Amino acid sequence: MSERLLVEAVNDALHVEMERDPSVMVLGEDVGRLGGVFRATAGLRERFGAERCVDTPLAEAGILGTAVGLCMAGWRPVCEMQYDAFSYPALDQLINHVGRYRWRTRGAMSFPLVIRMPYGGGVRAPELHDDSPETYYVHTPGVKVAIPATPADAKGLIAAAIRDPDPVVVLEPKLHYRTAKEEVPDGEHVVPLGQARIAREGTDVTLVAYGAMVLLAARAADVLAVEASCEIVDLRSLKPLDEETLLASVAKTGRAVVVQEAPRVAGFAAEIAAVLAEKAIYDLRGPVLRVTGYDVPYPYWQVEDAYMPSVERVADAVRRLLEA
Repeated sequence: MSERLLVEAVNDALHVEMERDPSVMVLGEDVGRLGGVFRATAGLRERFGAERCVDTPLAEAGILGTAVGLCMAGWRPVCEMQYDAFSYPALDQLINHVGRYRWRTRGAMSFPLVIRMPYGGGVRAPELHDDSPETYYVHTPGVKVAIPATPADAKGLIAAAIRDPDPVVVLEPKLHYRTAKEEVPDGEHVVPLGQARIAREGTDVTLVAYGAMVLLAARAADVLAVEASCEIVDLRSLKPLDEETLLASVAKTGRAVVVQEAPRVAGFAAEIAAVLAEKAIYDLRGPVLRVTGYDVPYPYWQVEDAYMPSVERVADAVRRLLEA
């Protein structure tokens, strides 16, 4: 075990998986000589060569389209989208091609392709650097989505994504790239897709979160410690979703607050609320509440604190539930 920052765990996962499997390669803007804007790909070009760590033009649709061809040629490409909102030009490739090829070929062709990108706000970045676009990808049939909250899970989920026969989008919480630090297993480490974790045991209310919002939920649980015992479910992957862990937690507590950074309408929190309404209605003692971003473009950094979910907003939702 080694103590690593989250971005160091991402880097370690790429080194381990590229060493393990010579068909794994990385491509993206500035991933080679620079090592990525966050240094998530540092050292890969020096260790594995420019043929397996490829600097691309500033063309996200081209990056993903190239990865489609690489999959057909037997490679397992890992694409880096430099920032969350930079990925939107590649949606055509993702929706029309990446998500459909297994179906188009009647299962004859798999697409072991990973798209990883930093996501989320809180870092005082300029426009188009702070979105939370997970729902676009979850809604695309044929694509899996994972979002780690801890360094160990970042390494494990990336490894699982690279080894998976289907395309996987991995969103990495940039807010915690260099703030979250913990012991991470050395060598090969895999966290299976579709397995949530109980980040904190509790009895009064379940806080459902993923990515950067897991640590926010933990801070809210600390503030509420005298008033309520909060259980925290870290979803880890949104598709496939671990409904069993989610439903078991809500069956125990009887209450649920879902926290997401993305805008409210049609966000993933709404999907969680729907699952609970369909399958946990007799366990719930109150409505499923959502704490989310707002239905506006992500604001400039001067007012981003007013946009993002906060400890106060999560605590307020829990108090309202307890009073219901």
